[in-house]
Amino acid sequence: MLPAETAHYFSMNCLRALCSVSPIQKMLFKLFQPSKNSPFSILNLQFPNRVGLGAGFDKNARYLRELETLGFGFVEIGTVTPRPQAGNDKPRLFRLPKDKALINRMGFNNDGVDAIAERLKKWRSTNSKSKIQNSKLIVGGNIGKNKVTPNEEAWKDYEICFRALHPYVDFFVVNVSSPNTPGLRALQEKESLRKILTHLQTVNKNFTQQKPILLKIAPDLTLEQVDDVIDLATEIDLDGLVATNTTISREGLATDDSLLAKIGAGGLSGMPLKERSTDIVGHIHKKTGGKLPIIGSGGISTAADAKKKLAAGASLIEVWTGFIYEGPLIVKRICSKGV
Repeated sequence: MLPAETAHYFSMNCLRALCSVSPIQKMLFKLFQPSKNSPFSILNLQFPNRVGLGAGFDKNARYLRELETLGFGFVEIGTVTPRPQAGNDKPRLFRLPKDKALINRMGFNNDGVDAIAERLKKWRSTNSKSKIQNSKLIVGGNIGKNKVTPNEEAWKDYEICFRALHPYVDFFVVNVSSPNTPGLRALQEKESLRKILTHLQTVNKNFTQQKPILLKIAPDLTLEQVDDVIDLATEIDLDGLVATNTTISREGLATDDSLLAKIGAGGLSGMPLKERSTDIVGHIHKKTGGKLPIIGSGGISTAADAKKKLAAGASLIEVWTGFIYEGPLIVKRICSKGV
């Protein structure tokens, strides 16, 4: 009954209020934790389970306690940019219930890396003292560039975010594949990517504890472009890929064309993306002989969907739109089927 973005913050703020009362959080934690929580080790990290929440849901790291209470094994916060930005004009998030899909053109709205780093620092400190559970949630930092930053200067934005978040996240995801920041996807070209990723790897080596760096790619790349990404990832020894982000395609949707025209531009997520993202996961896995870790994302609503991604070669999976349509028991339901 509410606009999508309003519903998002209303529901999460209600959950935060409930979780602020220790007995209620303890009860919710027991209710939502998967009964078959199978730890999984990859990227030199131990994940409580393989089901994560993709970037864009908790952009500002405000709901980590709540999302862990719902059973997620890991959460990608962000996309984070160096400076705060408001994002695109509202409305910018739309439901397509006939397709179990969403369209968003949020535009990297976030509080900026300094505020988010401080929030993560506080969360880590609070969780270390929690009497309810000793947090095992793995947190990924999804980083991007500000809208006003020209592409030739983009590597500087990624470095700023990388340095600021490094002490507080467990791994990084470099986002060059959102369709909602003008020109961003051009950074997926091989040489542009090389500059950003190799620079971050150099910066990473200056830290005592190095953090895994993954790259998130678009589902709209041709297989030749995907091969370029794979070749680069192999050449520079990248830690992994996230496949995939949202799509700009509107092919095969059940939603009326008139409504799609009214909604306009944005990235499509959810069930229509399932086959394409699984195909890309499978292509990467086959091309690399299974040596490059993959987080599978796109169209996962059920345990069967998750198993298809894992069978294609994903090591971990992320939900987002499926969480909206299936509700807060999604992690428990997926893990109960042996994922």
